[in-house]
Amino acid sequence: MDRLDGIRVFTRVAETGSFSQVAREINVGQPAISKQVASLESHLGVQLIHRTSRNVRLTDAGQRYYKSIKHVLADVEMAENLAIQAAAKPSGRLSVTLSAGFGRLQIVPLLPEFHERFPDISLDLIVADRFVDLVEEGIDLAIRIANLSDSSLIARRIGFSYRATVATPAYLATAGVPTDPTDLNHHACVLYTFQRSPNPWFYQTPEGVLEFQPSGRFRATDAENVRAGILSGLGIAQAPRWLFSKELASGELVVHGLLAQPDADPRGVSRR
Repeated sequence: MDRLDGIRVFTRVAETGSFSQVAREINVGQPAISKQVASLESHLGVQLIHRTSRNVRLTDAGQRYYKSIKHVLADVEMAENLAIQAAAKPSGRLSVTLSAGFGRLQIVPLLPEFHERFPDISLDLIVADRFVDLVEEGIDLAIRIANLSDSSLIARRIGFSYRATVATPAYLATAGVPTDPTDLNHHACVLYTFQRSPNPWFYQTPEGVLEFQPSGRFRATDAENVRAGILSGLGIAQAPRWLFSKELASGELVVHGLLAQPDADPRGVSRR
């Protein structure tokens, strides 16, 4: 027996003075009501109700228990209603960690619509180009662009982050358009570094996936500065398409020849 259900049944019997009426209210047989009350009495080790063929009345212990427990049930009902309301209309403060570039370019522009839909939610963005320990730092949610390792945390893939090798038309007019990964050895590669090591670039070739280790005079530990370097004409980079979505659509940046090859290693975009 669920103890809370037993308490609710006892309370209704105390208020109605009838086992049969309570049985009709919750659509069960009268023996089931008697069994729940008897089980509660057994748990408490005290008789709560005098039963006769003509009436039902509370014992002294039953009266004291009823007076105390009805306030508890009222609090439980209030807590349940608050939980239901919260599920129907989310509210409170939500902390989210994500990278600076993805936050500024992809998430913040969506926030007016988010706040219109969920006006009772306050949002804290924790910007970090590193993996944050959600439990240790008390963060509710992380948006990560990576192939996630095994974890006890709940993760859901919400999309893919495809990459492209990008450059400005002016840079390509001067340096030439690479048609083979080896051509990149003669280009000014703009490098994204994570933990101080430049990330390799991947290309799909007829022989399979080719890993290219770029080199160049400009490195950055965050995507925003890689973006700024490319838009300034510093060179060429393999970067997430979302980092340059507007520029690729407008033609300010181009993807051509080698640069147009499909991403050999798309990364999942996940929330945890």
